[in-house]
Amino acid sequence: DRHPDLDRLAGGDPALQQAVRRLRKVIDKDIAILITGETGTGKEAFARAIHQTSARHGGPFVALNCAAIPESLIESELFGYRGGSFTGAEKKGMKGKLELVNGGTLFLDEIGDMPAHLQTRLLRVLAEREMSPLGAQAPVALDIQVICATHQDLPGMLRDKGFREDLFYRLNGMHLSLPPLRERSDRTQLIQQLLDSQAPGVRLTAQAHQCLLDAPWPGNIRQLLK
Repeated sequence: DRHPDLDRLAGGDPALQQAVRRLRKVIDKDIAILITGETGTGKEAFARAIHQTSARHGGPFVALNCAAIPESLIESELFGYRGGSFTGAEKKGMKGKLELVNGGTLFLDEIGDMPAHLQTRLLRVLAEREMSPLGAQAPVALDIQVICATHQDLPGMLRDKGFREDLFYRLNGMHLSLPPLRERSDRTQLIQQLLDSQAPGVRLTAQAHQCLLDAPWPGNIRQLLK
């Protein structure tokens, strides 16, 4: 299946439809996009749809979950290294995600979990539009769209000095806030669409339908799809 586009992801929810209209105005304007929302609200799905809508859609889309990679490995995952640059390094080196995604879109999920020293390096890369893998003789020029996501309270982390303020403002060129499923006005249609695709012909009683509408859905869209 082709990945759902922005309009399909916005569904019948007027607030999300309006957010998508705003989003379309900044795509290809070299503006970083920050997506926030509870877990399971579709942050990566929106990032992929933004990439598909952009002029970079022919380039790579690379996702990196900052919370899922050990802190000691995030640096090499993001920046890479050249062969022989340190003991135990791969002979031919390793390209980092920033280099692999050149010409495309980099999606940094759970950006709030990025260690402080890497926040500093990322800020420099975004400002200078180039990066230097460990052991490289010359910097690599970068042409990438950056989309970040988090379910954390980044403004709160700024106050507690857990996240760099200058990086936050560079990443927050446009803010897309995804509502939890329980607050989406199109819950009825979403539930019906899922039923039609997973169990065609099955009809719910009014009581069962109301139970689904009233459910808290802590896992949001992801939980509904399961």
